[in-house]
Amino acid sequence: MNILLLGSGGREHAMACKIAQSPQCSTLFVAPGNAGTAREARCRNAAVDPMDFEALRRFVLEHEVRMVVVGPEAPLVAGVTDFFAQHADLRNVMVIGPGRAGAQLEGSKVFAKRFMQRHGIPTAAYRSFTAAQVEEGVAFLRELKAPYVLKADGLAGGKGVLVVDSLEEAERELRAMLVGGRFGQASACVVVEEFLKGVELSVFVLTDGKHYKILPTAKDYKRVGEGDTGLNTGGMGSVSPVHFADRGFMQKVEERIVAPTVRGLHAEGIKYKGFIFVGLMAVPDAEGVLNPYVIEYNARMGDPETECVFPRIESDVVELFEHVWRGSLQQVPLVISPRAAACVMMVSYGYPGHYETGKAIEGVELVKDCKVFHAGTKEGEDGSLLTAGGRVLCVTAMADAMPMALLNAYQELEKVSWEGCYFRHDIGQDLLKMLI
Repeated sequence: MNILLLGSGGREHAMACKIAQSPQCSTLFVAPGNAGTAREARCRNAAVDPMDFEALRRFVLEHEVRMVVVGPEAPLVAGVTDFFAQHADLRNVMVIGPGRAGAQLEGSKVFAKRFMQRHGIPTAAYRSFTAAQVEEGVAFLRELKAPYVLKADGLAGGKGVLVVDSLEEAERELRAMLVGGRFGQASACVVVEEFLKGVELSVFVLTDGKHYKILPTAKDYKRVGEGDTGLNTGGMGSVSPVHFADRGFMQKVEERIVAPTVRGLHAEGIKYKGFIFVGLMAVPDAEGVLNPYVIEYNARMGDPETECVFPRIESDVVELFEHVWRGSLQQVPLVISPRAAACVMMVSYGYPGHYETGKAIEGVELVKDCKVFHAGTKEGEDGSLLTAGGRVLCVTAMADAMPMALLNAYQELEKVSWEGCYFRHDIGQDLLKMLI
C-alpha cells in the first residue's frame, strides 16, 4: 500500500525507516520530509504542508494513499484526523493519530490535568491561571517551595515549560507569560504546579482506543548544556531502555497510568487511535521506592526518543498500525529488541537561540554501524547536504549494553562536521553513574 507520513524531523526519519521496512509498504511519501527521508529506499518526499488539510486530501486521493501516519502534534491538535473522518472520500484512509478531542491531552495542559484528576492518575498538585488571575497566581507561587514549575497551557514548540529556582524569577516569568504574552496565545492560561523531585523518563503507548501496547522506555535530555544546564531545547539526545524502569516499576506505570488513561479516554467517548507519550517522573518515597507521576502527555511520539525507540521495534509497524485502525491491536504481538540504543543530537551553533543555516555537512557517508537520522537538513542545488534547522542530525547506535551504544555513537559522530556544529558530550552519563 501507499503510505503518507506527516512531518520533517528526526522523529519522522526514524519512523520512515521502520515503515519502509514493512513488506506491506509500496511507497512511503513523507510530507514535507528532509534530505534524509528523501534518500531512504521506497521513500519519496512530498511538497505538502501537513497543516494544509485540503492539499493533503488532494495528495491522498491522487496517489491512492491508504494510510496516513501523523508525526508532529500541530496537525493533530488542529484536527487532521477529524478532517479525514468528515469526508466520505477519505473515511477509508487509515489515519494513525487521535482526533482533536484526544489531542487535547497535549494541546491543553489544563485539560490534561483535569483528565488525570477525573481518573485518579498520579500527577503533581497544580492550579491554573489566566491574565485576569495573575495576582492569584503570584499568591499561589508564594505558597509553594522552590523550584517553581510554570507551564503554558497550549502548544509552545516544546519551550512552554519553565522550571525556576527563585520566587522572584517565578513571579516575573508568570507575569511575562500571562500579561506579556511570552508564548503568545499558548500562555493565555498558565499551569503552576508543585515540583516533583526524581528522575524523568518517557513511556510510549500505542493504542486502538481500547487495547494498547507499551513501547520501549526512553530518557531524553532537553537542556542545551552539559550537566543539564542552559536553555531548554527540542532534545539533545536520548537513550533506551531506562534501566531503573524494571518490571516492578513498569507494572505500576501500567496499572496506575497507562490503563486508567486508555480507559478514561474510552469512558469519555474520545476515540483515540495512535500514540500516547507519557512523560513521567520517578519519585522515591520515604523508603526509596520509586513511584511514577505524570509530568505531561503528548499525543504523538517524542523527539529525539523516537530515534532510539523505533530502531528497537522488531515488529512490522505497518501491521501494528492496521490493527490500531481496526481496533484489534490485542491480536498482534509487539516484539522488542533486547539491545540498547543511544542517540546524540548534533545542532547548529546558537541553538535554541539564533543560528545560521545553509552550512555544508561533511562526513555522513563515513559513519559505520550507526544510523544517522536527519532532523534539519536539505539538499543543495548540486546535491550537497546542507543544514536547515537548529537540530540537524542525530546519530543512533545500538549495542548489547548501554555503555557500548553510547561509545559507538560518540565515536561515529566525530566523523561528521559542519561550521558551528555542536553536541553534548554527556548524554546517558547520569544513568551510567546510577549503575555503578
